[in-house]
Amino acid sequence: MIGLGTRWRFGSTPPARLPEAAAVAVARAEDELRDAAPDVVAASWTLTWLEGRPVAELDHETDRGFPTVTLDPVSGEGRLSYER
Repeated sequence: MIGLGTRWRFGSTPPARLPEAAAVAVARAEDELRDAAPDVVAASWTLTWLEGRPVAELDHETDRGFPTVTLDPVSGEGRLSYER
């Protein structure tokens, strides 16, 4: 089941309902992307919920794909991946 989402601009404060581990992963991703792609500051994150877990996707494609932050279901740590 997919839950309703919310959006926020790259570099701004994520929504309060985003778990801390995912917010930390978003911040790490933004630091990495800010150096690699200066035009990324115009991008936005979209937060949705898939089977009760947060999924944050950035609407800026890099050479590796679209940055996506999820929570590892076992460790609970934020994980950055790139989706094509």
